[in-house]
Amino acid sequence: MTTSTQNRVQVVTFGCRLNTYESEAMQRHAEEAGLGEVVIVNTCAVTGEATRQARQSIRRIARERPGARIIVTGCAAQVEPETFAAMPEVSQVVGNHEKMKAETWAGLRDFGVGLTEKVLVNDIMAVKETAVHLIDGMRGRTRAFVQVQNGCDHRCTFCIIPYGRGNSRSVPMGAVVEQVRTLVEHGSREVVLTGVDITSYGKDLPGEPKLGTLVKGLLRHVPELERLRISSIDSVEADDDLLDVIATEPRLMPHLHLSLQAGDDMILKRMKRRHLRKDAIAFCEQVKALRPDMVFGADIIAGFPTETEEMFARSLDIVEECGLTHLHVFPFSPRPGTPAARMPQVARDVVKERARRLREKGEAALLKHLSEEVGARRNVLVETNRLGRTEGFTLVRFAGEVTPGEIVPVTIAGHDGKDLLAA
Repeated sequence: MTTSTQNRVQVVTFGCRLNTYESEAMQRHAEEAGLGEVVIVNTCAVTGEATRQARQSIRRIARERPGARIIVTGCAAQVEPETFAAMPEVSQVVGNHEKMKAETWAGLRDFGVGLTEKVLVNDIMAVKETAVHLIDGMRGRTRAFVQVQNGCDHRCTFCIIPYGRGNSRSVPMGAVVEQVRTLVEHGSREVVLTGVDITSYGKDLPGEPKLGTLVKGLLRHVPELERLRISSIDSVEADDDLLDVIATEPRLMPHLHLSLQAGDDMILKRMKRRHLRKDAIAFCEQVKALRPDMVFGADIIAGFPTETEEMFARSLDIVEECGLTHLHVFPFSPRPGTPAARMPQVARDVVKERARRLREKGEAALLKHLSEEVGARRNVLVETNRLGRTEGFTLVRFAGEVTPGEIVPVTIAGHDGKDLLAA
């Protein structure tokens, strides 16, 4: 969860980088609309726990700021609008499509005069395009996020997100280039391309350009951009241009976060994923051959329905076989309305125990990576006056104060088991 406050508009953000980008755009719309004391809660629905945390946060905000209007939006609000509308602390529930429109926030200005319905959530599946929302920077952040895609056409059996985000739709390449150029002109040194399923980029655009085409075009048309990252990708959709730019362009940072979810073929099939275990391993080997300094992160779910101990062991093993470093572990959480929620469930204590073992495996992989980095020279983008990240997205801790936003060349002197230590 992150919180951003500007004037009297506060935004509390849960979930992904796309939500972070959208929170920045919403905050600006709300300020321009002249809203008074308002707290916008931008929710996540990836797990039941994420929705629970959002409700808990809303109750806390109501206690701490009794005079503020609480407006709830995001994926959880899109899929469960009635849940949040029933909360007495909530003034308005706004859908994922509506939240990005300036006129929505203008209509909220005079509560009870403009938009009078408590729930403003329409059919997200009817949305056919995604427009870029030009912003000149990300307040309080040293890297900027740019939305290039939204929604998802796939229907993984565990996932509720397509019902919160709609079908896949892409931002035209020219608009993305314009947004990145604006961010760079206003001082952003690193930009992260975000979306729900960004490797599906371009299928709905004329000529069907792919993600690699977009990345190459961005780096060519915005030569001043120093560092570019891409967020979570589905490796099975990685195109030849993307692989080429990974191999040849040093401004594309050597870090990829993979949507793996499991290491066992039967579980992958029951998840309705489009890759098998061997595909994931082959992709990582191919990318490492093209870019030896590449660092991989991944999402893995522990305790998916029907998962046996033997199946889980394959998820543990794939951490080493893919050379993963940064692990996001999700204990399986059944989402009502998804096929996985109707499958035979693994006992909750077993799910938690497997998640713990998977996290331990991830911690061991990170420790190995940290040890291998000692003695290396890295260019670190400073995030706070004591912390920054390497090109491979590993945290570096400085002994003295440094200036946020600067890119500092450092020698890695050691590590503390979690972060690298700069000399």
